[in-house]
Amino acid sequence: SMYHGNEIPGFPAHPHRGFETVTIVRKGLVAHADSLGATARYGEGDVQWLTTGAGIQHGEMFPLVHEDKDNTLDLFQIWLNLPAKNKMAPPNFTMFWAHEIPHYIHCDEHNRHAKVEIVAGDYHAVENPAVIKALPPPTHSWANEPDSEVAIWIIQLDAGASLQLPTASSSAVRSLYLTSGEGVTLAGETFCKRVMIELKPDQAVTITNPLTTPIELLLLQGKPIGEPMAARGPFVMNSQEELIQAMNEYHRTEFGGWPWPSRSHTHGLAERFAQYPDGRRE
Repeated sequence: SMYHGNEIPGFPAHPHRGFETVTIVRKGLVAHADSLGATARYGEGDVQWLTTGAGIQHGEMFPLVHEDKDNTLDLFQIWLNLPAKNKMAPPNFTMFWAHEIPHYIHCDEHNRHAKVEIVAGDYHAVENPAVIKALPPPTHSWANEPDSEVAIWIIQLDAGASLQLPTASSSAVRSLYLTSGEGVTLAGETFCKRVMIELKPDQAVTITNPLTTPIELLLLQGKPIGEPMAARGPFVMNSQEELIQAMNEYHRTEFGGWPWPSRSHTHGLAERFAQYPDGRRE
């Protein structure tokens, strides 16, 4: 089963080291708690960017806040590797609240809209030449490297709408996922099902919605870090020896232990908020 909570669905406390998670919640809520004593509730368009670094335990629970209707949850969680120099960085998380996340909107002559939600990576608009700056990524993230070309964009197209993607260098890797809707047209070819399409980032391409209903796509992009990678379960390191070290250190230290009364800790009916390890609260 996807859900491991006994009473509340979700993922009770578990460890990570050596990479980042970018959790984009489209619908519903997530309750976060971690071994640093930080906690949060976020959703309905919010993004949490968690740098696991040297090691952290965290729980991701999906609270059942509605008794009179379904508690729908729709999210993407993207794992982003850390370069070797930052794998032992201090763990922390950053919140991108829905109202802070930049957007690009293009409206054509038929009043059809193309909208881009810019989670990471500046967006260089083609139709109306402009640069929409993304929010700053965490300090130790690969996305914070000037030449990483990391991009996370959510693209929404009205029925019949089109969008020309900005180009990137040929050394980047770019993938496009159809996440909502049953069809998309690229470079004159129509795909009539949910697909993942690998694109050449240095070539211009136009995305068109061939349907009579809106569609949504997720674009992921970045240059490879170019280092050895060893991954097992919740740890992503550079060698098997580092993986063994991570496992041994977790069993010995529990990455600081678990300060909450339950490994499935949630926040009752609290509104969205974040409390950071240094005591700051949003």
